[in-house]
Amino acid sequence: MASTGSTPFPKWQLAILLGAPLAIGLGYLYLRNRLEDPEKKKVADLKAKTTISLDNEENNSKTTENALDRAMKLKGAGNRAFHAGEYDKAISLYNEAIEACPPDRPVDMATFYQNRSACYEKREMWEQVKEDCTFALKLNEKYVKAFLRRSRAAEKSGDLVLALEDVTSACILERFQVQSSLVNADRILKALGRQHAREALARRCPVMPSKHFIKTYFSAFSEDPIGKIQLDDNVTGGFSKAKKALDTQDYESIVDACTEELNANGNYRNEALLLRATFYLLLGRHDEAQADLGKVIESDAPVKVKVNALIKRASLYTQLENTERCLEDFAKAAKLDPNNSDIYHHRGQVYLLLERMDEATAEFAKAVDLNPDFSIAYIQKCYADYKHAQINKNVGALAQARADFERALERFPRCAEAYILYAQVLSDQQEWGRAEALFDSALAVDPNNATLYVHKGLVQLQKSTDFDKAVKLINKAIEMDDKCDFAYETLGTIEVQRGNLRRSLELFEKAIALAKTELEMTHLFSLKDAAAAQLKVSERWGLDWTVS
Repeated sequence: MASTGSTPFPKWQLAILLGAPLAIGLGYLYLRNRLEDPEKKKVADLKAKTTISLDNEENNSKTTENALDRAMKLKGAGNRAFHAGEYDKAISLYNEAIEACPPDRPVDMATFYQNRSACYEKREMWEQVKEDCTFALKLNEKYVKAFLRRSRAAEKSGDLVLALEDVTSACILERFQVQSSLVNADRILKALGRQHAREALARRCPVMPSKHFIKTYFSAFSEDPIGKIQLDDNVTGGFSKAKKALDTQDYESIVDACTEELNANGNYRNEALLLRATFYLLLGRHDEAQADLGKVIESDAPVKVKVNALIKRASLYTQLENTERCLEDFAKAAKLDPNNSDIYHHRGQVYLLLERMDEATAEFAKAVDLNPDFSIAYIQKCYADYKHAQINKNVGALAQARADFERALERFPRCAEAYILYAQVLSDQQEWGRAEALFDSALAVDPNNATLYVHKGLVQLQKSTDFDKAVKLINKAIEMDDKCDFAYETLGTIEVQRGNLRRSLELFEKAIALAKTELEMTHLFSLKDAAAAQLKVSERWGLDWTVS
């Protein structure tokens, strides 16, 4: 699983890092207008409790009170029938309550409709549930129970957009304090994100990543068999063209050159398959990548070529959330070439993502033992050791991890990842000044790495909530690399926090266009769908989320 150098923490932790509510990442921190104006609420409450007559006030008042009293008695009987499991009887009683209720008692009427919808929910009559909740919400537009029940019914009937909008409304009204609503929102967001991701993947146009991204990808393999091939000047053919294109960063022509080698059944057909598969992976063309990698693995290719293919297929399985197949491929690779450090380095990354820290630290240790001069594996071992110590609250091990980072900086002063990962450790410890200095050092080593400006922006948010400075830095990343999906995603999340919801939707769309996997797309669509739901609810109620 090749490191991209883009972020030392999983992207789905970004909303938490920026201070968003846990489940749906909505920008609630800066709500300027309260949900209800106190004076308007007093008037509404008074209207709900008072009967007004323009004709015979006294007689109408008595009539209304008698009608309401009858309606409330019917409601009570309906409640008793509901709790006894007599749902048809309860529905009939709520019907009578609705008929008896005076029209100038909208809050009470809303309750009767909402109670009837509870009976329909028990009967799994989802359309009737939604209909009754809709009536209830027309009568009482901020009725949390009705929003939550209609959300459940919409989810059951497959209307995930409505389900998300309703649970978002409930979360806002509850001021994000009710854990069960947040959990429901999280579940709906994931389902809707996955649905949108699959639809988008079916119609997406593959986009070649930036040159810096591709260069960083290849640098994560210390035993890359393609990079180590040296061709004589007199060698011709498709693979020779592909190798020259790789060396000169003419990445757009590599797939066609490899295909030329394969069509000619050239001497480097297995290497061409591996290189073409690698670029299919980078383009997000997963089916084609898997097919080419499978052919290499089943061929008579040299061991190093087969092992590299197994590592890359294992990485693909990780992206496809198939951990079992991923680990099977790593096991096959280790059996073929037990002293290949790349196997343990990349398997360590998988265990790190899975938070299987004992295994992660053991894998990185093995990789470093086999190849102590490979800087990226060495640095990632330091980071894994730090996370392991942090999880176990081992103060001594934390100090040792920091000391190891300091030694790594001395040993590998030209390794940008050393500065990046150590800066993340120091950010965790709220040592902002040193973290910023390390990111600056990384930029001195790797000035074309746009993601470093994103990291610097995140430090500004963590240390002082300086949105303007953070946005300026992240925009600089986009100017440097307009394919930096990490920048678009981070900036979109910040704009949610600042209340600029329309702008956030544009930014998430740009990140989605660059995403390569269903997992990435699901995450990004979840962010976009959350912002879209918030925007719709905000417009309905006239809320202002903008940072003042």
